[in-house]
Amino acid sequence: MTAPRDDNRIPTWLDELGLPGLVDIHTHFLPPNVLDKVWAYFDNASEHYGMRWDIYYRHDEPTRVRLLREMGLRAYAPLVYAHKPAMAEWLNDWVRDFAERTPDAVPTATIYPEPGVGDYLARALDEGARCVKMHVQVGGFDPRDPLLDRAWGLLAETGVPVVVHCGHGPIPGSYTGLDVFEGVLRRHRDLTAVLAHAGMPDYLAALGLVERYPRVHLDTTMVGVAFSEKFAPLPKDWAARIAAHQDRIVLGTDYPNIPYSYADQLSAIAGWAAFDQRLGKQFLRAVLHDTPAKLLGVGG
Repeated sequence: MTAPRDDNRIPTWLDELGLPGLVDIHTHFLPPNVLDKVWAYFDNASEHYGMRWDIYYRHDEPTRVRLLREMGLRAYAPLVYAHKPAMAEWLNDWVRDFAERTPDAVPTATIYPEPGVGDYLARALDEGARCVKMHVQVGGFDPRDPLLDRAWGLLAETGVPVVVHCGHGPIPGSYTGLDVFEGVLRRHRDLTAVLAHAGMPDYLAALGLVERYPRVHLDTTMVGVAFSEKFAPLPKDWAARIAAHQDRIVLGTDYPNIPYSYADQLSAIAGWAAFDQRLGKQFLRAVLHDTPAKLLGVGG
């Protein structure tokens, strides 16, 4: 089975797999003023990361939405994240409005360690948020902060997944590290956590959390593509290691902020399936559709 070589090939490839479409748990849609600042940061990636990072899908919002639909996305989580106090609640309001006017978008929310975080998260959940994003690296805060206890408790109780960027990639932050986030998991063992970028670059430590905590998942965001392999290569036996956890891996891409095509990420995932005979169509169906659809409450 030939992996998609370019975005135009994706719908045909999905038909060959017998998939109704893709469900992506890790995309980004942000208010224009915030997105402009994010893209400006990536424009200076050589200074921040020591490498170029050219945004592949640098288009206006309607075009970005249309391209996802044309590539075969049936649902996706538009993630927002706060990096300072008094930011998360208005981002939640913005992304709720975005989801209401965008048929394929699942309502999401974000949290930040500040007074009232439990209250505004509870409101977001009541208003339909089905996924939450936390960016420990960008936010520069400790996810074990007691201010977040009620929020973590609400997420554990409701089963709403939280996508957490807590690994050291692409550069370490003040409170990154899977050992740090495990402190949250120890206190909230029922938390449905999705480790963004599969914990990059500490992939084996991330798999360790999957083994120890039954509701921890890994997303595929930037994992195994040629760009990331230069600075955070996968273990040589990655395909064999994830074979035992096929229902705990979910599609994530970081669209539109990636420096390569969407098809490149899908090809990397297809490559894992080709490498180990235990990872076939069933694995691809789980990763690309069934498991993220279940986490996000996408029916059918």
